[in-house]
Amino acid sequence: MARLKDLYQKEVAPALMEEFKYKSVMQIPKIDKIVVNVGAGEAKENAKVIDNVIGDLTAITGQKAVPTFAKKSVANFKIRQGQKIGAKVTLRGEIMYEFIDRLFNLALPRVRDFKGINPDAFDGRGNYSLGIKEQLIFPEIDYDKIDKIRGMDIVFVTTATTDEEARKLLSLMGAPFAR
Repeated sequence: MARLKDLYQKEVAPALMEEFKYKSVMQIPKIDKIVVNVGAGEAKENAKVIDNVIGDLTAITGQKAVPTFAKKSVANFKIRQGQKIGAKVTLRGEIMYEFIDRLFNLALPRVRDFKGINPDAFDGRGNYSLGIKEQLIFPEIDYDKIDKIRGMDIVFVTTATTDEEARKLLSLMGAPFAR
């Protein structure tokens, strides 16, 4: 599944080099990593929820998820410091490119009434954040085996310095931005 990596090296990098007039190939932006995060607030009552979240994330990404812990105690949310409240996966290398391919070509088109992802969700430093409302859009998740529909946050961390460069990089990689 090195198709996207080959696409980057053969088509995306030269196109970015030409458009932004970089002097060195090291200036060409690339995707550094992808962080997939699921917050499970209901884990404070039921500890098995985190195991289900980790199982779902592992199936979706192909890499073992790790639990995330509360940094501070918050009485209003009934959360204590050090309590498990979610799970995350950081993807790099081949697994990252495989996940991008499955996300853009398989999962996102399965969203009902899909018109494209928000082209304005950049942070000002070339990173892109995408929120997904349900894990069912991924073909790896079996509808009958899930306990609850959960959303997730997907963050594309790039080496781009501006949002314009990152938007062009992701669109050349196949991101279905809304018009």
